[in-house]
Amino acid sequence: METEKRSRHQYIEKDEIVIRFSGDSGDGMQLTGTLFSDTAALYGNDLSTFPDYPAEIRAPQGSVGGVSGFTVHLGHTEVTTPGDYADVLVAMNPAAIKANAQWLKEGSTVIFDSDNFTEKNIQKAGYISDPIKEEKLEDYNIIAAPISSMVKEALKDFGLDPKSVLRTKNMFALGMVYWMFGRKLSYTEDYCDKKFKNKPQIAEANKIALRAGYYYAETIEALTPVRINPAPIEKGRYRNINGNTATAWGFIAAAEKAGLKLFIGSYPITPATGIIEELAVRKDLGVISFQAEDEIAGICSAIGASFAGCLAVTSTSGPGLALKSEAIGLAVMAELPLVIVDVQRGGPSTGLPTKTEQTDLFQALFGRNGECPVVVIAASTPTNCFNFAYEACRIALEHMTPVLLLTDGYLANGSEPWLIPDMTSLPEIRPNFAVKGTEPYMPYKRDEKRVARYWAIPGTPELEHRIGGLEKTIKGTVSYVPDNHEYMVKIRDEKVKRVSEKVKDLEVFGDQSGDLLLVGWGSTYGHIFTAVKELRSEGYKVGLASFNYINPLPGNVKDVFSRFKKIAVVELNMGQFAGYLRMKYQEFKYYQINKIQGLPFTIKEIKENSVKLLKEK
Repeated sequence: METEKRSRHQYIEKDEIVIRFSGDSGDGMQLTGTLFSDTAALYGNDLSTFPDYPAEIRAPQGSVGGVSGFTVHLGHTEVTTPGDYADVLVAMNPAAIKANAQWLKEGSTVIFDSDNFTEKNIQKAGYISDPIKEEKLEDYNIIAAPISSMVKEALKDFGLDPKSVLRTKNMFALGMVYWMFGRKLSYTEDYCDKKFKNKPQIAEANKIALRAGYYYAETIEALTPVRINPAPIEKGRYRNINGNTATAWGFIAAAEKAGLKLFIGSYPITPATGIIEELAVRKDLGVISFQAEDEIAGICSAIGASFAGCLAVTSTSGPGLALKSEAIGLAVMAELPLVIVDVQRGGPSTGLPTKTEQTDLFQALFGRNGECPVVVIAASTPTNCFNFAYEACRIALEHMTPVLLLTDGYLANGSEPWLIPDMTSLPEIRPNFAVKGTEPYMPYKRDEKRVARYWAIPGTPELEHRIGGLEKTIKGTVSYVPDNHEYMVKIRDEKVKRVSEKVKDLEVFGDQSGDLLLVGWGSTYGHIFTAVKELRSEGYKVGLASFNYINPLPGNVKDVFSRFKKIAVVELNMGQFAGYLRMKYQEFKYYQINKIQGLPFTIKEIKENSVKLLKEK
C-alpha cells in the first residue's frame, strides 16, 4: 500500500522496500549494505539481509564473476526474507548491472557510477555499448551519477592519494540512498570516527563523501523520497546480528548457564570462519579458542577438551565435516558431549565456497562408519542460530552425545534485528555429572531416564576410568563379545531417540488442514512462510511445517501430515529431506520443490510450484 504525502519534497510511504548494493569486491558494498542495515535497525524497521560474495578473493576487476552484492529488505511490517526483486539497485560498474538486471522490479530505481561506464568496463561485462539499452531498462528510473568524479572534487584539497579518495565512493553512494529514505547520517559518521580513530583524516574524508552524496541526491531532484515507518516490534534492547555471531553467542550463553568453560577447536573454512573469529575475541568471557592446523586436529582437540570437562564445540563446512567424520565416531563411542556446527555451502569438493545450499543433510545423518547415531538439529533464521546453538549444547551436555547443528551460508552471513534475551529466561542446562557413591564408578553405567552415561572429570578421586574408540563393557574394559557390542549399539541409538521427549511438537503455520502442506527445514523457513501467507491470501488452503529437529524428529509428524491432501518438501538440494521422510513415514507421498543454484529460493518460485501442485489432479 502506498500513500502519497507532501513536505518540502514529495515522498511516498511504503510498507517495505528491497535495496541491492553491488560492485567490485573492492568497492566496499558489504560495508555499505551493513551500515545501511544498522541505520534501518536503529530507526526501528524490521529487516533481513543477504550478502553475496564472489568465490575468488580478488576476482578480475570489472568482471561479472567478481561482483560483490548486499541485499537489504526493510519494512514497516514483519520481514522474513531478503526479498526476491530489488526496488533500488546501486551499481558501481557495468558488471553490477549485468549480475543484477534479472533481479530488478519493473520500474525500479537504478543508481550507477557513470564514471565507471567506460568502453573497456562495458565490454568486460559482456555488453556492446550501452548496458541500460541492452538490458531494456530505459523506462526505469535511471540515475547516472558521476560518483568517482564527485568524490575527487569533494576531496581535492584533502591531501589524500588518488586510491584513498576513490575508496570513499561507496560512502557517496550510501549518502544518496540515505537521502532517498530519509535516514540520519549520524550513525554512520559515528562509525567512521570509531573505525578510523587512529586515522582522523580518513574518517573525515569518508564523512565528507557521505554528506556529498546526500546533498547531491537532494540537489538533482531525480529521486523520489520514500518513507518506511518503524515496525511495531516487541519492546526491548535490540542489535543487528548475523547467524555466525548468533551461533557463537549461543555457545557462550550455554557455557555460562552450565557453569563450564567454553572451548572451540576449529580450522578456518568459508562460510564458518566467523564463528571461531567471534569466539576468539571473547577471552573476557572465559572462552578458550584453538585454531588448529587442520579439520581433524580441530575436532580432536575439542574431544580432548570435552573429556577434560569443558563445553566443547567445533565449527566447519561440508568439506571439513567429511574430514571430521572419524573423530565424530570416536565421540559417539566414548559418549562425550560435543557440538559440531556445519555451515553448509555449495559442493561437492570445494564447489561454491561462498554460496548457500542444504546439501549436507545426508552427510550429517549417515556420513560415518558403523552404527553411529548423532542428534541433528537445524537453525532456520540468522537470529535463532543463537537458540539452536544453545539447544545443541543443552542436548549434548544432558544426554552425553555429539550434536550436529546445521546452518548455511545464507544464515551465517545474513542479519536481522535480534531481541537480546535475559539470561534468566533461557532454559536450565544440567550436565550429567558423575558423583561419588558407595559403589565403584563405572563409566558406561547409565541413568534410567535418558540412558546417558555419567560424565566424570579426569583427576577426580574415586572416579578414575577408561573410555575410547574400542567397544567397551559397562566397566570401561575393552570387549569383543558379540552380545555386548549389539547391546551397546542399541543403547547408543536409544539414547539419541530419547532426546525426542524434550522436542517440541511440530507446529503448522497457516491452515491446520487442507490441500497442500509445504514442508521445509532449516533456512528455507522465511521464504516458505511468506509464500504460504501470500497463497492463503489468494484463497488456497495451504500450511507450512518447518523442521528444526531432524534426528530425532518431533513425535507428531504423522498426525500433521495426515491432515493434508498433498505434501511438498521444499529444500536447496535434490531431495535429501524428502528421501529421509520417505524412510521414516512411508505411508505418505512426497512431492519435491528443489533448487541447487547456490542461492536461496525466491517466493515466486515456491508459489508457482505450489499452484501447479494444487491444480494437478
